[in-house]
Amino acid sequence: MSVIEKALSRRAQRAPDENTALRTPAEPVTVSAGLQTPLHFQTVTLDSAVLERNCVLPQVADRSALRAYKILRTRLLQRLAAKSWRSVAMTSTKPGEGKTLTTINLAVALSQDPNTRVCLVDFDLQRPQIAAQLGIRCERTLGDYLVGEAEAEQVIYDCGLPSLLVIPNTRPFEHSSEMLASARAHALLRFIDAQMPNHIVLFDMPPLTSDDMLTFAPRVDGVLLIIAEGQTERGALEKAKQLLAEMNVLGVVLNRSSERDDALPYY
Repeated sequence: MSVIEKALSRRAQRAPDENTALRTPAEPVTVSAGLQTPLHFQTVTLDSAVLERNCVLPQVADRSALRAYKILRTRLLQRLAAKSWRSVAMTSTKPGEGKTLTTINLAVALSQDPNTRVCLVDFDLQRPQIAAQLGIRCERTLGDYLVGEAEAEQVIYDCGLPSLLVIPNTRPFEHSSEMLASARAHALLRFIDAQMPNHIVLFDMPPLTSDDMLTFAPRVDGVLLIIAEGQTERGALEKAKQLLAEMNVLGVVLNRSSERDDALPYY
């Protein structure tokens, strides 16, 4: 991981813009009334068998994987705290590198920290997968909100996991980058900012093979790039380096590494 992070270390160093990090243009869009009072969001029950089948925390027995996610959680928390940041977009160089599963498990790991609250948002409008991975069955999702068929509070779910809210989606969009730039999407970000001012917000984004990440990047504090050993090509990584050069890259997560630490924990 450190070698790859070093390869990205020459990215442009810039301070966060006032209009980034869940801050959107001030177009007159009403998100909800009574934002001063915390809302009670929808509740769903997760199936532990589905979580285990999809390798989703906390139904993961692999101790090396558990340690890896805890380390990733701690390093991310440290980097966010150092900048007073709280919103992160998760992307990859191409499909199939484990981006969505990494995003979900990182969100769960963060929520297990006693001082951290998390909101997980499925903004991969091309291939939404979070609902399927978690086994969530819900009447309304993010896609319904974006087309005006639901309100923001109707598509935010409490899954019964500690300190974790999820905004799932089951509706793909052909013109996904246009939807991300829409007034409804901007209004949702303002709603999250108002209702969850102390949450870390993780956005599962499409891979860098489309312009969705470039469209959305100004709205978040930082970006995590997901790659896979033996699958991510050097050329794709070089292209990702160029595309992410103007963004705040928080780090690179290496999936499917052949190196494992199966040693027993010390006391």
